[in-house]
Parts: sequence; structure tokens; C-alpha cells
Amino acid sequence: MNRLVIKGGRVLDPAAGLDAVCNIYVMAGRIASIKPVKDDTTELLPGAPGLDIIDATGMLVIPGMIDCHTHLREPGYEYKETIATGAAAAASGGFTAVMCMANTKPVNDSESVTRYILKQAASTGVKVMPIGALTFGHKGERLAEMGELKAAGCVAVSDDGVPVACASIMRRGLEYSRQFNLTVISHAEDISLVGAGVMNEGAVSTRLGLPGIPNAAEDVIIARDISLAELSGGRLHLAHVSTAGGVALIRAAKARGVKVTAEATPHHLTLTDEAVAGYNTFAKMNPPLRTKADCEALIAGVADGTIDCIATDHAPQSVIEKDVEFATAANGIIGLETAFSVIYGLVEAGAFSLTTAVAAMTANPAKAFGLASGALRVGSAADIAIIDLEKTWTVEPSELKSKSKNTPWAGKELKARVMKTIADGKVIFQRA
Repeated sequence: MNRLVIKGGRVLDPAAGLDAVCNIYVMAGRIASIKPVKDDTTELLPGAPGLDIIDATGMLVIPGMIDCHTHLREPGYEYKETIATGAAAAASGGFTAVMCMANTKPVNDSESVTRYILKQAASTGVKVMPIGALTFGHKGERLAEMGELKAAGCVAVSDDGVPVACASIMRRGLEYSRQFNLTVISHAEDISLVGAGVMNEGAVSTRLGLPGIPNAAEDVIIARDISLAELSGGRLHLAHVSTAGGVALIRAAKARGVKVTAEATPHHLTLTDEAVAGYNTFAKMNPPLRTKADCEALIAGVADGTIDCIATDHAPQSVIEKDVEFATAANGIIGLETAFSVIYGLVEAGAFSLTTAVAAMTANPAKAFGLASGALRVGSAADIAIIDLEKTWTVEPSELKSKSKNTPWAGKELKARVMKTIADGKVIFQRA
């Protein structure tokens, strides 16, 4: 595709403060110009050699979304997901860039694993950006070689999936990361407080007879890591925040000027621990689904900017891990293909604006991690999602691109659907 015109869509780009009906012109994979329809006098010749025209009339056109928290499972767990199937799911959900966590097998704590991931991703069309391990083997004992990981292509470091129990290791990681301009992503969880817990501690866990996990298990590590970021001057990003207390801690830290950003997931923003009723393993995740009060605090955090990013924490699990009793089931759900629709439900409910939602999935993750994505700038890569906000659809797991089907929205009707995803000027996904 040499030349492309996306015609007549509502172009919403929070990074540029743009919200208008425009035509977008693409040449050689990059945005050549963006012109408001009312001012555009360019004459398009349908069928001209090398010119493709996409009619986006009535559609929302946004920068390709960035997921700053994805588990692609490869290498090591290809029976759950591969880089190819995960990238296909991302494209189906309007994501043109995903940051994949390091808890693979082997752990991505070396140049060789990083390069393997990038090689596998090269033909997918999606920008797969590896996150390197903070410590070797995710053991929390010795810092990984951040310089090597950064040179190989890692965009951040994290032991996500396993909390860093030792505060001094976390402090050194935050200090060391400054030399390489890397953000440290924290999995905030105090294992001693989690104990044997398998869901949120509260009335629902008591009713179901399941051991609970208190909010404090997350809050104390958020407080610790904010304190260490303040001490070290390092850049801290807090993954999958799920508690009202966590939101309050982050808000206060930002007011003090601490270099901290944070994310929340669509499921923690919209689902409560009531979803576990019936011992539904598709509602089992880490951190666990919390209460309505926690959901409301997270929504307020997105609305006021305390929570910078909305990330999927896409965590494919096979039936081997999910079709078992609740206590032994694996944590996690898939989320790349439902994320925008779930969040749009909150927009329609008046929780926050569409601009805020789009920023949290485009411009904000780009800013938090220093990525050259998330905006529709002249000269930038033409990474674009085209969405029909009026289209309703029912989530049918068998129709999803992800290799695993562990979604709590199975059978649910959602509104707003990605119709086309474009990366580097090429259509990498279009809905029939």
C-alpha cells in the first residue's frame, strides 16, 4: 500500500488536542497530513494507481492503542498464547503496540530472550516491545543487566507476576535504572499478607468460604515503592492498581513530585468480587477483583489523571489452568479484544470522557515509557485504529483471536467495536 487516505472520520488525538472530522493522508507508512474535511480541497481520484481510500464516515479514528501490560507467554508457554496469536488479538482490539512482560520460560532476563521475542514478532505487524526482568530469573536476589536489556530492545524492567520482596533490591533497581532511562514496573503485593488468599477479603469471600486477600497486601508495597522512588529519583510505574488506598497513595505522591505513574485494568474498573459468585475461575486474577468502592476510586483516579494508563494485563490461561476448582485455578483473564468496548461502557455511563479514555490507552502510556507512538503526528508512523462506536456485539470466545478463551465477558453484549487497525500504513486487521 503506497498511499492511503482515511476519509471523513472523527479524528480524536488527545496528544495533539485534536477532535474533528478530518481526512488523514498516509504515504510510505507515515502520516503525510491531517486536514479538517471542511478545509480540505484535495481531489481524490478513486482507483488511482497506488491509492487506497478508506471511508471512515461516522467512525472514530484514533492513534493505534498501546497496551503497557501484556503477557504473550512465548517462549515457554505456547500452549496458552504465542507471540503471533497475541499480536493477532492485539490488532483485533485496535492495539498497534504491546509491551510484553518478562515472566516467560526462560524469563526474559537476557539479550538472547529479548532478541528471540523481537524476531518472532517481526512479521506480525504489531509493535511488540519487550519488558525485561528487573532481577535474574525473577528471583528478587540480583539485578538483571539493564544495559544489555535496553540495548537489545527492552523498554522497561519488571518482575511482574512475582513481587520484589526485598526493599533494598527494589531501591537499587530504581537507582540503577536511571542510568539507562528505564522505568521500573512494580507488581505491588506483600506475599506474607496474601497468605493462602485466593480472592478479595470481604463479605463475598466469607460467604463463599474462600480465604481472602486484604487491600493492605497491595497498599503496603505501593507505599514502600513510592517511598523508594522518592528516595532514589527513579521512575516507578505501578501495575494493575486495584485498591482505593492505592489510588490515594499515588495521588499524594504525584502532588509531592514523585516520578510515579500508574495503570488500572478494564476488569478492575468495571467488575467487583461479586463476579466470583458461583466460584467463577474466569473472575480469578491477581490482584483480585475488589469492591464497588475500589472500582469507584479507580474510576475517579482515571478521571483526574492519578491513574495514567488503562492496560489490559492480558493473561491467557488454558482450560488446564482454569477448568479446575477455584482455589487451585490460575490467575488472569484475556483482555486485548474487549478492552476498548469495556472502557467505552464507562464513557457512556459518564464515568469519564472519551478523550480521557483514549488518552489513557494512547498518549499516556507513550509518555510514561518514552515511546514514539500514541499520537497522530505528521511524519510519525501511521498507526491508527478505526472504531464504530455504535456497533454492539456479543463476546463469543470461539471467535476471539487469542489462543486462550478465559474471558469474564463471554456471552456479554458490549458496545463499540474496532473495525480496522492500521500499522505503519498497512491494514493489519479488518473486520468482515
